[in-house]
Amino acid sequence: MSTRAWKTLPALILLAGCATTGPKTPGDPYEGFNRKMWKLDEGLDKAVMKPVAKGYIAVMPHPVRHGLSNMLDNVTEPFSFINGLLQGKPKRALNSLGRFVINTTVGIGGFMDVAGRNGYPKTPEDLGQTFAVWGAKKSTYLVLPFYGPTTIRDGIGTVASQWVDPYRIVIRKELSFWPAAGLTAFEFVDARANLIDSGADSLLDSSADSYAVARSAYLQHRQAQIEDRDDASGATGDDAALNAALDDLGPDNAAAPAADAAAPAATVPTPDQPQPAPAPAPAPQDGTSPK
Repeated sequence: MSTRAWKTLPALILLAGCATTGPKTPGDPYEGFNRKMWKLDEGLDKAVMKPVAKGYIAVMPHPVRHGLSNMLDNVTEPFSFINGLLQGKPKRALNSLGRFVINTTVGIGGFMDVAGRNGYPKTPEDLGQTFAVWGAKKSTYLVLPFYGPTTIRDGIGTVASQWVDPYRIVIRKELSFWPAAGLTAFEFVDARANLIDSGADSLLDSSADSYAVARSAYLQHRQAQIEDRDDASGATGDDAALNAALDDLGPDNAAAPAADAAAPAATVPTPDQPQPAPAPAPAPQDGTSPK
């Protein structure tokens, strides 16, 4: 799958819920072709991507992996800023620009999502969303070999972005072939590792029709992004674990950071998931009722 598809699939699957199949699915006229490509991608994933991602997880500490993922997200912010302007959404555009400036400086090149913890949630925008705002709101679902779920609209946007995304322009101009290829390979491995961390693999593996689940999830998620229903606020659980681990490495490793570091780095809940209720206060030792 594409890097973008891998990164969004955990949220997509959680959004999908239960998907059913039928003889004809609206928006998927090429279902026969798409299912063949899905099987091909599944085979390639099991043979190559998943084993490599598992090896990466085994050798790389989670806080470091999450920090590197943050850096990959950070370099997409300038293009989100451009697309926000193209869509006539100055608030989201400035939010993306603010995230890039804050995380690139205070966040050590984006390693830490400082902006997310200070009122600048992730608001990703891409050319596919821009085309939708410009009028292409519905598009035919398509699964491509090596690329994964997309639509004709989003696929065209992805190809075009290779030539207009500032990050891709810099990579193409400043890096020779092999370093650029190595960076692209790392993006895929990182995204696949995040998918494993999310637990989405188990849901797909246990599904009676993984193709239908992924299709439903992808289309729902893209629609949510187009309608700006993808806002998230605050730092994620992974960022909290990362910051706690970094605090432990610093000189001021007091009791409070150490306690934070002990918190499990669980799968990051999506905005659609209910947050766990706070734990009840412990009963006093003298037998009196808590206030």
